Amino acid sequence: MMVADPLANSLAANPQGLDSLRLLARQGNGTEAIKAGAQQLESFFLQMMMKSMRETQSEDGLFDSQETRSFTEMSDQQLAQNISRSKGIGLADMLAKQLTRMVEPNVIRAEPRPYSLQSGTSPAPVVQPSVPLSSTVQPSTTLPSDGPAAPRSFVDRMWPHAAAAGKEIGVAPHLLLGQAALESGWGKQAPRLPDGSSSHNLFNLKAGSNWKGGVVQAETTEYVNGAAQKRVENFRTYASDAEAFADYARLLKASPRYAGAVAAGGDSESFARGLQAGGYATDPMYSNKLVRLINSTSFRSALLSGQVSDG
Repeated sequence: MMVADPLANSLAANPQGLDSLRLLARQGNGTEAIKAGAQQLESFFLQMMMKSMRETQSEDGLFDSQETRSFTEMSDQQLAQNISRSKGIGLADMLAKQLTRMVEPNVIRAEPRPYSLQSGTSPAPVVQPSVPLSSTVQPSTTLPSDGPAAPRSFVDRMWPHAAAAGKEIGVAPHLLLGQAALESGWGKQAPRLPDGSSSHNLFNLKAGSNWKGGVVQAETTEYVNGAAQKRVENFRTYASDAEAFADYARLLKASPRYAGAVAAGGDSESFARGLQAGGYATDPMYSNKLVRLINSTSFRSALLSGQVSDG
């Protein structure tokens, strides 16, 4: 039986697109959900191509303004979706075939991940802003050594915590997940306690003088005048990954330094720039690295496969 396309006649900015994918998953239409998700990924890729092309053009025209640029971006988004929904460029078909082989057809997760951007209403305790941070690993957008299973496993384990933290501060959960993956090497390189156990410090938050919890020392890379330097610093420790996400959410919500990141909602570039502007990391390329990981095929495939598989 043919299933109606959940994105048919919809706008590119329609926030109900992922709700439609979840509905397909609940109805048992795994193949259709994979196809629709692959089309969304192809549409996003096309948007990035058009954005790069736009950036090569001069913006000194008589009618150039922030409003016209916003309208042009919206138009490009809609055009990219229309192209992907028609014949596309072949990327969606390739992704759909790959993901179909990765999961058993018609095996659907009972509770798909909720892409909710609702802001939390409960007050958060005030914490002191973190000192400048930098990743303890040199992140990249390539897959870990154990292949695509690592991102999928990380996303599956961390999604509930990211969803709770995202709801608290009004930021899309996948942005928080992406930063945790960048900072912790997909959960494998968080600072370790003397007995070898994990500190669960997925965001590499340092332990300043006002931190009252556990502390562990670890080597980190800081950038001074653009030059990388190795240092040993004190980092916070947590009893669980859930505590790490909750503490990170409190930090962003309480500190005016990260207002730009919190205001980003679901925009990965605004989120990354907001963190960089607030002094979250000393690495001058930190925001670029974060955006590349969030937009990488490995990360987005992990998000998508988590919606349509039971693994």
